[in-house]
Amino acid sequence: MARTYPSHNVEPLYLDALGKHDPIESMRKAPKRLRKLIKGLSKKELARRSATGKWSVKEVLAHLADGEMVFGTRLRFVVAMERPVITAYDQDAFVAQLNYAEVSSADLWDSFAALRAMNVALLERMPDSAFARVGLHTERGEDALVAMLFRAAGHDRLHEAQIERVLATPKAKPKVRDAKVAKRGRAKHKSAKAKRSK
Repeated sequence: MARTYPSHNVEPLYLDALGKHDPIESMRKAPKRLRKLIKGLSKKELARRSATGKWSVKEVLAHLADGEMVFGTRLRFVVAMERPVITAYDQDAFVAQLNYAEVSSADLWDSFAALRAMNVALLERMPDSAFARVGLHTERGEDALVAMLFRAAGHDRLHEAQIERVLATPKAKPKVRDAKVAKRGRAKHKSAKAKRSK
């Protein structure tokens, strides 16, 4: 059964990423798409960044798990309460302060997948009218559940594309000076080895 969503005002960035996909169906399939992206990656590959200061693949996984917990809380507040306040959060602080170095990427994916399954099940139980309910976001102002839904579904796809870009980024090559120093070091090592063997 096709769901009818109320009109919404979602940032084009998220709508463009989602394309013509149904948001709930896209969200249901996100854990599988994510698993496919990270399957077989080494710890070194999971730690890769596209540039200094950008999140690693593992940090993107942590962000998606955190984001799903936050989305699930907001979803429940908006569905169950009248115009609840929705507090903004600092996603970079979460990644920096929640010690994700101590958590395996597999555990982060498991957390994301479990939270997502719970949230999708709740979304599917909601009548169409629930998607017009609103919360009061501390930065965006009035925020309808339908906008939160489309934003979350597009958010998944943006971060999946981010992981693809990180994995496609060529590995950093040593600077010319570093390469020359390394070459001189190898030459000195060979010379010392040759002297010892005489």
